[in-house]
Amino acid sequence: MSITKKLEAISWKAVQKDLYENGFAVVKNVLDNEQCEALIASFNKPEHYRKTVDMERYRFGKGLYKYFKYPLPSVIAQLREFVYPKLVPVANQWMLDLKKDPTFPETLSKLQQKCRENGQLLATPLILKYPKGGHNTLHQDLYGEVYFPMQMVLFLNGRGKDYEGGEFVMMQQVPRAQSKAIVLHPPKGAMVLFTTNHRPVRGKNGFYKVNMKHGVSEVHSGERYTLGIIFHDATS
Repeated sequence: MSITKKLEAISWKAVQKDLYENGFAVVKNVLDNEQCEALIASFNKPEHYRKTVDMERYRFGKGLYKYFKYPLPSVIAQLREFVYPKLVPVANQWMLDLKKDPTFPETLSKLQQKCRENGQLLATPLILKYPKGGHNTLHQDLYGEVYFPMQMVLFLNGRGKDYEGGEFVMMQQVPRAQSKAIVLHPPKGAMVLFTTNHRPVRGKNGFYKVNMKHGVSEVHSGERYTLGIIFHDATS
């Protein structure tokens, strides 16, 4: 089944509800085995990438990630273009809840135009490889003044088969309270949609803002591969 048909079959109302209420949503069976293996194989093909980052060098964690360059591989471009407009209603409602103007356009091309006007010209989708001992410290993927408040990660191999450990971790930083950790271990081919920077949470006196960060716990054995898709572009 093509990636577009798989995306069309998703219950997006349920996904939007999970995102709005929890700040994340898990969707299984988005990529098939062939697509996952092809993306992993592409890791060693330098012609696909504009930049490689050794995480340990910058104290981001341990592992390698590579930013794709434009034009993106077809499956990544299709994911990015199809999913973005499904998230816009939630993103704009978040802005209204936080008493901000809803500023996110309905199509990815219009978001990219805003990025270009701000000097953000570079592709941000990336593939990540974590060896034994690999991990990713808690962070946010902003890349410039223009950013979209949600992004996604797709799991290219299987926990328990290809690697152990390496849980996907989100940290919700509640004002004047202890932070809340959310730990996920989705199966191969799954997609997680999640908050990039902050989101509203309803309290006794209306909505308040909570900051969100994400990362990866230590891989105990094997190698872990994921595909990260950010919707806004980067300055560098």
